[in-house]
Parts: sequence; structure tokens; C-alpha cells
Amino acid sequence: MNACQPSLMQTLIKFLFSRSQRKQVLKYYKQVIKIKENAETLAKSSLLRKQLNISLSDTLCKLAGQLLASDSCHHVMIEAVGYLYRSLDLRVIHLGSSHSSIHGILHLLREIEWIRSRRCWPQELVPSIMSNLLNPDAIFSNNEMSLSDIEIYGFDYDYTLVFYSKHLHTLIFNAARDLLINEHRYPAEIRKYEYDPNFAIRGLHYDVQRAVLMKIDAFHYIQLGTVYRGLSVVPDEEVIEMYEGSHVPLEQMSDFYGKSSHGNTMKQFMDIFSLPEMTLLSCVNEYFLKNNIDYEPVHLYKDVKDSIRDVHIKGIMYRAIEADIEKYICYAEQTRAVLAKLADHGKKMFLITNSPSSFVDKGMSYIVGKDWRDLFDVVIVQAEKPNFFNDKRRPFRKMNEKGVLLWDKIHKLQKGQIYKQGNLYEFLKLTGWRGSRVLYFGDHIYSDLADLTLKHGWRTGAIIPELRSELKIMNTEQYIQTMTWLQTLTGLLEQMQVHRDAESQLVLQEWKKERKEMREMTKSFFNAQFGSLFRTDQNPTYFLRRLSRFADIYMASLSCLLNYDVSHTFYPRRTPLQHELPAWSERPPTFRTPLLQEAQAK
Repeated sequence: MNACQPSLMQTLIKFLFSRSQRKQVLKYYKQVIKIKENAETLAKSSLLRKQLNISLSDTLCKLAGQLLASDSCHHVMIEAVGYLYRSLDLRVIHLGSSHSSIHGILHLLREIEWIRSRRCWPQELVPSIMSNLLNPDAIFSNNEMSLSDIEIYGFDYDYTLVFYSKHLHTLIFNAARDLLINEHRYPAEIRKYEYDPNFAIRGLHYDVQRAVLMKIDAFHYIQLGTVYRGLSVVPDEEVIEMYEGSHVPLEQMSDFYGKSSHGNTMKQFMDIFSLPEMTLLSCVNEYFLKNNIDYEPVHLYKDVKDSIRDVHIKGIMYRAIEADIEKYICYAEQTRAVLAKLADHGKKMFLITNSPSSFVDKGMSYIVGKDWRDLFDVVIVQAEKPNFFNDKRRPFRKMNEKGVLLWDKIHKLQKGQIYKQGNLYEFLKLTGWRGSRVLYFGDHIYSDLADLTLKHGWRTGAIIPELRSELKIMNTEQYIQTMTWLQTLTGLLEQMQVHRDAESQLVLQEWKKERKEMREMTKSFFNAQFGSLFRTDQNPTYFLRRLSRFADIYMASLSCLLNYDVSHTFYPRRTPLQHELPAWSERPPTFRTPLLQEAQAK
């Protein structure tokens, strides 16, 4: 065992020195290290150089201990672990990898992990990131964009201008479940299943033929532990056997709009309205499996999809919301504030939604006011996106105040009028609103944003309501501590894998086991089954990959715009590529970095 270990553990747990004393000790050790480094370069005898390097290793180890016991921020903690690495390297070079002192330092690192795993880190070691919490009301940028260039603002309606209460998904689930029973002749026993708002997250993939729901990362790899058949997780071994590994080939993935078509066996659920659909699919699968009922998964998927669609098309959802608007719509006075701010600055505004006219009118009248149409230069309902962006054949139809469709040919889109269907090409021709001076907001990455940014050069803003709750979780001390240690543990594994002796390998295996357990813990912070909307274990999710590609900016709600001037420029953070130096991205926070303490200071 290395002689410096008890001293380090003592400083970690008991804190024998005051802060002023620690500073003196740190200064002393650093001076000793410099002296020994200089002496080693002057030494002529190889034996003397060896002794000096071993002595230097001891001092590095002691310095690491004092750093960990000091008033440490995250970077200081990493510096201390770096000294331990250097100490290890010196001992491997001069004593050999099998020397007992090597195992002592490895054991010391394991003890550090032991302290952390039992939540014994002293308060001083909470990373300094706690003072740089992210602001849930900030806007985040994938692509540099200046609002001073934006002259026209466009909006989707559902989950963009208006937000719904938790009761809506229960309504959709129950209505679709009853349609399955009454119209598709499914067993009445499935009525016992209730909607669970904590089961699924957006962005999941569903294998239509195998009837399994899963989370896939940006590289088409399945996150093991997130594959569900019915309401039960599928063991990792079975998943690997099913897919001959954990990678899903491109030809099996969902198509461009996330659908399972043209031979694609996967369906990606990108819509917030799809949460009850995923839950219903899983519940009915669970019923069939528990009761040993033989069924065709493709038929089940189609029937559930049709039932969910009918809840919308047959007007079940619309009538229920209109009948009890206060129950289902979250009143948001900030929506009007956003629209009024843009109007006051002379911005043009338009609305393109798939929802019907009377439904939109009642919702907008509730959250904005009876005069809501005065704020918009163009209003288009039942647009049937994404077909609206691609089909050139469908003309616009004007609706009168009673909702009756008129047969007049449309030569101009007039303010105060409501138009149905149409297509983007005709819209561009009639308005002249083209290119990067248009910014369109929507919640559906495919149906709302993809075609606009890829084919028409509009700027796009994604509304991601889940962002606010995830940021609040990421701002908690428990999450920050867990992630800090998880990253440190990963670094230890990367650095220490060169030690091939049995004892070192045993320690490494223990670290790998804990790393796996901590990943599972991190996942459960967000959702017990599927984790974060934005990350798998270490990679971005497939959802985030598409969000990064199709949205210039993203935010939790439109109200975030109130925190920024209409000429504000959004700059994406420069995150280091794998071959770049991390220091390049670790610049001091600028004035407009979306941090929580800045917002609170205002």
C-alpha cells in the first residue's frame, strides 16, 4: 500500500487543516515538486533520477490529497486527479506496473469513489457549476441567427401558441381506448388500463413488426434498458439477439417524417399528442401478452393509430376542449405579450395550423382575446402539414364568419380573414415572404420545421415544453454531483485501462459496474423507463439529432422571447469536437449566456 494513502483519506474525510493552512501546504508541496523536478534534470546518476522520480510521485500524491481537501471547484478536483495520474505514470516507469505501490494508488482512487458513492463529498467539492445553472426560460441556438434580420414571424397553434393541461392526454387515451373496444372489437377488459403520464417520452421508436418501444441514439444504436414490450422491459440479451446487436440499420429506421412506410419497420413518435398513443399501444400489447392471446402486431399498431387519428378527425378532442376550455387549456397571458411585442415592433405575423377554424378561434379568444385576429396578417387552418409544404395542387379557400367555405379564387391573403388548406408555394407567391427573413415556430420537428429549413430557407424555432423540466432537473445539486462523478469515473477508466495486471483489472471491472449503475441512476432522474429526451447514456438521442438539424433555435415556450430584444443575436456555443482541445470551448461566460443567475439578477 502506498504510504501517502492514509494521509489523503484523512484530508478527504476529516479536514485537519483550516483553509489558510491548506493554502500554505499547497504552496509548500508545489515548491517541493518544482525543486524535485529541477534536481531530476541535473542528476547524473540513473539511480538518483529514479529515487527523485519516486519521491516526486509521493509528493504529487500528497498534493492531490490537499487539493481535494481544499475549497475546491470542479476544475481543482480534476487537477487533483491529474496529479494522481502523473504519480501513477512515474511509478509505472521506474518501479513497474506490478509494484505494490501502484495498487496502493489505484486503491486510493477507489476510496475516493467509495466516498462519492455514499454521498460523502464535502460541500467544498460541489462543482462550481452550481453557480452557473442554466436558465429554463432561455433560448438555445443550434445555428447563429439574428432577430434583427427577421421581418415575419409564423406560428403553429397546438403546443406553440397554446398549451394544454395534463387532462388532455388522459382524454385522448380514454377516447382512443374506447374506440378500440367499440369499433375495432377489442376486448372490453382493456378498459381497466388508465393513462400513465410518466410512462413514455417523445422521440421514441416503435418496431411495428416486433411490437417493441425503444429509445435510439443519433447513431442508430438502441439504448439498452429502454426497450419495452408492453409495459415490461426487454432483457438486454434478448434485444441483442433480436437485432443481432444493438444497431438498427438505416433501411429499418422510420422514413423522413418518422413514419413506418415504404418498407421501414420503425415508427418515430415526435408529436406531443403521440404520448397517449405510445401508452395505449403498450397497454394493449401488455394485455395480449399477459393473457397469452395470439395477435398480429402490425394490425394492432394500425388499429391504435386509426383510433388516435379518429379522436382528432371525428372531432372528439375538439368538442371536449371547446366544452370545457378552462379544464384543458392552460391560460397563458404571456402568449399575447409575445404577439403584442412583435406587433409593436412592426413585425408581420401569420398562423398555419392543422386544427379547425372554430377550435382555433375559441382557444385564441381564451388565451389572447376576442381581437386575436387583428394581430395576424394571415391565418390558415386545416393546412394538413406536412403536405402543405410539398403539395402544389391544393388552392386556398376563404371561410366566412360562420365557417362556410367560399368558392372565390384567392388573389390575395387578407388580414382578418381565415383560409383553409392551400399550399406553401401559393403562400409564397401571394405574400412574397421568402428566405431567412421568415422565422417559423412549431413543436413538431418534422411536420412543422424540416421542409421549411431544407427546401425554403426559412429560419425555424422549435418549441420543446419538456426542456423546462429537464433543465430544472439538471440544475439540482444531486444531478450535478452525479454527472461530475460519472465523468470523472469515465476518465479514470480511460486512463487506467493500460494497467493489465489482475488486481488492477479487478478494480477496473468494479468501476465499470458502478459506471453502469450510475448511468441507470442518471436516466431515472428524467424518466424511469426511457430517461432524457435529449440524451442516451453518452450520445445525443435521435430526437436531438433531428432537432439540431431542423431548428435554428429551440426553447421551452414562446414566452422565452420576452427575455430578449428583437435585435438579439443567438450564438451557438462552440462545443469541442473529439479532436479539438476542450479549452477552446471553456471561455468565460458572455453577457448573454443563458444562465439562471443572470436572469435572476434582472
